[in-house]
Formats: sequence, structure tokens, C-alpha cells
Amino acid sequence: MREFEKKLNTSRIWYAKYMDAAKRHGKKVVVGLAGGLLLVVGVVAIPYPGPGWLIVFAALAILATEFEWAGRILHFAKGKYDAWQHWLAAQSAVVRALFWCATAIVVVLTVWLLNGYGFMCDILGLDWPWAHSPLPIFAR
Repeated sequence: MREFEKKLNTSRIWYAKYMDAAKRHGKKVVVGLAGGLLLVVGVVAIPYPGPGWLIVFAALAILATEFEWAGRILHFAKGKYDAWQHWLAAQSAVVRALFWCATAIVVVLTVWLLNGYGFMCDILGLDWPWAHSPLPIFAR
């Protein structure tokens, strides 16, 4: 009976170690996938009005809980973002206006290319062919 109990305890210890390792690796995979997906969404959202940079920083913070490199990138990116904000604030009104006009052009072109205006024309029953995206994936 003693031998059996000894083997049982050994197997329990091995099982506990194995499960702890599996949980750690599973968590790392889940954090990596969720943080990576959120990071992609944030990078895509950067040029648009809204929380693009906030999403990027949140994704990097999530990734930094499991990956040391993400913490280094987060620290670096925050510094560069702050430097960019200070630089832009120090510029003349003309430079700031040009920056915001360029941002608006990027947004308008992206919505057009993704057929946002064409979609709204279809909903409203407008026959404006120029509002539809030129991309073949959105062809009617």
C-alpha cells in the first residue's frame, strides 16, 4: 500500500506541475492572440477620428502582461507619441491646419475606397455612381 501511495503522490505532483505549465502557456497564447488582434485594429484606426492610439496602447499593455518586448515597445511608443504631440502643438496654425486637412483627406478616401458612400447611396436610393468605390470587390 505504501508503494501505491508514493506513486500516487508522485503522479499528483507531476500532474500539478504539468497543469500549471499548460495554464501558463494557454494564457500566453490567449493574451498573444487577443492583444495581437487588438493591436491590428488599433493600427488600422490610427488615422481616423477616434481612439486609434488608445487602442494601440491598450493592446501593447495587454501584450506586456505576458511579453517583455511588448513592454519595451509600449514605453518607446508612448515617448514618441508624446514627442509628436508636443511637436505638433508647437507648430504654427498653418502647419496644424495642413495636418488636419491631410488627416481628413485620408479618412474621406478610405471611406470612399471601402464603399461607405456607395453603401449610403444605396440605402438612400440615390443614383450617384461616383460615390461608389472603384475597387472591384465592391462592384455592383
